[in-house]
Amino acid sequence: MSSVSKVTANEPARTSVRAGSSSTAPVIRDAGGNGQRSEGISIGVILGFPAEITEELQRWRASFGDPMAGVIPAHITLVTTTTTQDWEATRNHVRDVASKQEPFNVTIAGTGSFRPVSPVVFLNVEDGFGDCVSLHRQLQAGPLERELPFAYHPHVTVAHDVAPESLDEAETALKDYRATFPVASMGLYEHDDNGIWQLREELDFGTEPDNDRGEDGAAGAR
Repeated sequence: MSSVSKVTANEPARTSVRAGSSSTAPVIRDAGGNGQRSEGISIGVILGFPAEITEELQRWRASFGDPMAGVIPAHITLVTTTTTQDWEATRNHVRDVASKQEPFNVTIAGTGSFRPVSPVVFLNVEDGFGDCVSLHRQLQAGPLERELPFAYHPHVTVAHDVAPESLDEAETALKDYRATFPVASMGLYEHDDNGIWQLREELDFGTEPDNDRGEDGAAGAR
């Protein structure tokens, strides 16, 4: 694959991801303008995929009867749902991590499962596994630091919470699947009051952050 994986705000189908539950209405700044709010906001950080791979994996996921196939594009999660009370500090932190990361290649190949702990079948991350782990460790620090219930394991979900026989089918059908592509950015998302993950910024790797940008300036300009 030659296309670079890069989610942008100009791709509506890939900038909103529905989550399993809703949260309070997003408020970026409080009345004092210091970027904080007492109840916090939920954010996530992901690596998006080239459109052709995203579409192919969504078709596979739908074929296994996964109801989330149409609303969750294929991706690798770097930071799962994490609450922060300081949007400004969080955004600057994520920008800083992105500025220090060089683009890298990802290869997804073969299947694995989190069963019996969780009813999930996934594609393994081969090339790029270490880069994902490093990014996760850097990101899940500072304003995003928290204890996680499980050790971080980069993967691409292809079936979740479906019948056992459908999980078996997914694990078998994609056992020989393989795709390689470069990634050059990561997306910072916020969980809104409609249960949708909204892209707030797409952050290029290896680019010095401009912390004086408007809140939505970077996402809107890409």
